[in-house]
Amino acid sequence: MVLSKTASESDVSIHSTFASRYVRTSLPRFKMPENSIPKEAAYQIINDELMLDGNPRLNLASFVTTWMEPECNKLMMDSINKNYVDMGEYPVTTELQNRCVNMIAHLFNAPLGDGETAVGVGTVGSSEAIMLAGLAFKRKWQNKMKAQGKPCDKPNIVTGANVQVCWEKFARYFEVELKEVKLSDGYYVMDPEKAVEMVDENTICVAAILGSTLNGEFEDVKRLNDLLIEKNKETGWDTPIHVDAASGGFIAPFLYPELEWDFRLPLVKSINVSGHKYGLVYAGIGWAIWRNKEDLPDELIFHINYLGADQPTFTLNFSKGSSQVIAQYYQLIRLGFEGYKNVMENCQENARVLREGLEKSGRFNIISKEIGVPLVAFSLKDNSQHNEFEISETLRRFGWIIPAYTMPPNAQHVTVLRVVIREDFSRTLAERLVIDIEKVLHELDTLPARVNAKLAVAEANGSGVHKKTDREVQLEITAAWKKFVADKKKKTNGVC
Repeated sequence: MVLSKTASESDVSIHSTFASRYVRTSLPRFKMPENSIPKEAAYQIINDELMLDGNPRLNLASFVTTWMEPECNKLMMDSINKNYVDMGEYPVTTELQNRCVNMIAHLFNAPLGDGETAVGVGTVGSSEAIMLAGLAFKRKWQNKMKAQGKPCDKPNIVTGANVQVCWEKFARYFEVELKEVKLSDGYYVMDPEKAVEMVDENTICVAAILGSTLNGEFEDVKRLNDLLIEKNKETGWDTPIHVDAASGGFIAPFLYPELEWDFRLPLVKSINVSGHKYGLVYAGIGWAIWRNKEDLPDELIFHINYLGADQPTFTLNFSKGSSQVIAQYYQLIRLGFEGYKNVMENCQENARVLREGLEKSGRFNIISKEIGVPLVAFSLKDNSQHNEFEISETLRRFGWIIPAYTMPPNAQHVTVLRVVIREDFSRTLAERLVIDIEKVLHELDTLPARVNAKLAVAEANGSGVHKKTDREVQLEITAAWKKFVADKKKKTNGVC
């Protein structure tokens, strides 16, 4: 005899998730719900909403790693529950971090003697690394000024206007004046001569960028070092250099080993690099490396013992995961110098394929340089019919996420599209992107010019009205599209 049982309405385990009551009503968005829901339903609801995100592999706006080997993914998941700060409980993880610091310091030609340990720390990213390096420079400068009986309440940093926003954050958060060297049309990085002219007695350091976010170009750190040495001799100052190698630190040693930008230059006292960019690790790891112990004031280092052992710490946060540190060590020993060199050469070659494809179209000016971060920054030769913002928006229909942006002062009339070439961007994808850009251009060519048409009508109807220059028209179009994009983001983001 077969025994059967009728399931009760409360037995949700046999129901399809999509037929359950949990997907028939909207879940609270701003307040925690009163009741629990089954784990399967919670997973499905969140997973379905996440499908509306862009594809990370096609997010060519980002420098951040979006692919790692399955073996490394497994290592990360196996260690995801380890709190890195518990050094006494996880001594091997601490040892792996120290190995990474030493490997990176040697890669950057730190002047280390036999058996000498490098000075550095793992951070959440280059932003934290820059904050720590900036604090070290500020404290050293303050100590020097106090010893000389001089005021130390108005420190400043000299940078180019092309620096990443984390430098502006440091300046504002830690009350340091940011003196920016303005850009010029066709020259989109810091001019070393102008930077040194802006240096004064209150300058705690000059920050050079090895791999500008705008066009991937390396700033001339060697020239900056030489000019600053001369100025220090003339003035009696000892103004140092920090190199923000967030993007280029894991590129230059493998593609341009003869390029002098690192600790081979005597005034370079600290360097930051993003392990989660061309260090080939998922987001959440950066490194700050100092030339030697004297460049990191000891009073900034805290010692704690309430986790079971004496532990030195120099970070802005406390707890953090161990996974990214372990993943960085995996990549360093898995790939070695040879492997990183192969990856960077492949990225460089795919950037060349994309650049040549765009040049062949005859529609674009290439803004990026061949020596630098493997990316392609480009702008339209003729934007009288449509502009870079329209191309960026239309490319999203093909799945590509490619940013359009304006350059900083004094080159804000230049609008640029930028494609970052990462390890997982193959030649096939590079060729496919060129094809899709040509499709977008053809589509836009067949449409009436939107903003430009309105401007043309307005000018035609206004007798005696001042005729705008090409630059004024471009600035007006750019402003209109920036407003359009900003309004669109406001509609899709309800929470700041």
